[in-house]
Amino acid sequence: MNETIDDHALERAYTAVSDTYKGTGDIHAACRQARAESPIFVGDFIRQFGVPTNAGMQQGTRPTFALFRHQDVMTVLRDASSYTSGFIAEGLGAFFDGLIVLAMDGEQHRSVRALLQPAFMPETVNKWRDQIDAVIRKDFLEPMVGLKKADLMEFGLGFPIREMYALMGFPTDNTEQYRQYAAWALAMVGGNQIDPAKAVEARRNAGIAVKLLYEAIFAVVVQRRAAGSAGDDLIGRLLRAEHEGRMLDDHEVATFVRSLLPASGETTTRTFSSVMVLLLTTPGLLERVRADRALVPKLIDEAVRFEPVATFKVRETAKEVQFHGVTIPKGSFVQCMVASANRDEEVFEHPDVFDIDRRTKLSFGFGFGPHMCIGQFVAKMELNCAVNALLDLFPNLRLDPDQPAPLIEGAQLRGAAHVHVLWD
Repeated sequence: MNETIDDHALERAYTAVSDTYKGTGDIHAACRQARAESPIFVGDFIRQFGVPTNAGMQQGTRPTFALFRHQDVMTVLRDASSYTSGFIAEGLGAFFDGLIVLAMDGEQHRSVRALLQPAFMPETVNKWRDQIDAVIRKDFLEPMVGLKKADLMEFGLGFPIREMYALMGFPTDNTEQYRQYAAWALAMVGGNQIDPAKAVEARRNAGIAVKLLYEAIFAVVVQRRAAGSAGDDLIGRLLRAEHEGRMLDDHEVATFVRSLLPASGETTTRTFSSVMVLLLTTPGLLERVRADRALVPKLIDEAVRFEPVATFKVRETAKEVQFHGVTIPKGSFVQCMVASANRDEEVFEHPDVFDIDRRTKLSFGFGFGPHMCIGQFVAKMELNCAVNALLDLFPNLRLDPDQPAPLIEGAQLRGAAHVHVLWD
């Protein structure tokens, strides 16, 4: 295995993924128009934005429909038997070379989820709060205090990866090493490329990343088993767990962990970017939240509704179904437009207004149903600690007027590339 560490590999990989999924057009405007004109779109609604879906190379190969309303998206996401995810194994999952939780259906998904879930539940995550908070403050923010200015996305890219890799059980004393792991994980996501000019190179890089990341994780798993498989982290739990009446072998543990890594850092990074942009640009909000930290969870939840990282999710119909008088054949793709459902006028009053005081209602920023984001409690904890630490350590935090205003963008994987700030 190549042990050479590239200091900027993570930043390049993150930017490459952002560019792949940025697309063209205003997805919120397109969804608003679609909701007004028809509750169902017959055809590939995503094609207009020029971004990949998790169907990978299968995109466009079978009947495709899009749904926009809150109730319809909830109906599909909650019913994993009628609307399946197995196709992801040949799409985005092709770059994971094995077990990928996102692509599992039925009993296999239930049993694997039961193995993984305990490490991510609030009672486990809450034990990590002090450690998460200490890492954010001491390792990231306190050394920055004297700078008086920064692009917050340099911090935003680093801290979720550091925290999640520790939760999973990786040694975190070698910063460059786990940042390299994260770069490989992102390269796997970047392999889902629809631009013919970039596809060959992206898939080649994804294939290399799959192999290198597996070898790195496998070495950690072998080492941890030899040391007694102890620890409350994910690797320790998987080494001790039973699956279908037997213990998992090292290959299965390594493959499960690898399938979780691409989402473990960058989605929190993107959510952090939107949280901070909305906090810093909504009139009067920064002062309110600084004075009343009980508002931080509401800030995070409303940001996830207003600007979900994943703007859509795709499912395959396991049987013929009907929506609004339209028959969707078995084997079709259904694009669930999360960005639309989260702004459905029938559910959310003034949905295009960012309002942390709105009455809490179900939104789909972390998904819904059996495939709901397994790491959402970790992400919310990390974000909560990050916002509080920034407000504590950076007096009079504000946008830098000499830098371009931050922009939340992306037809998929939405977020801001830069958030330039000053403080006193």
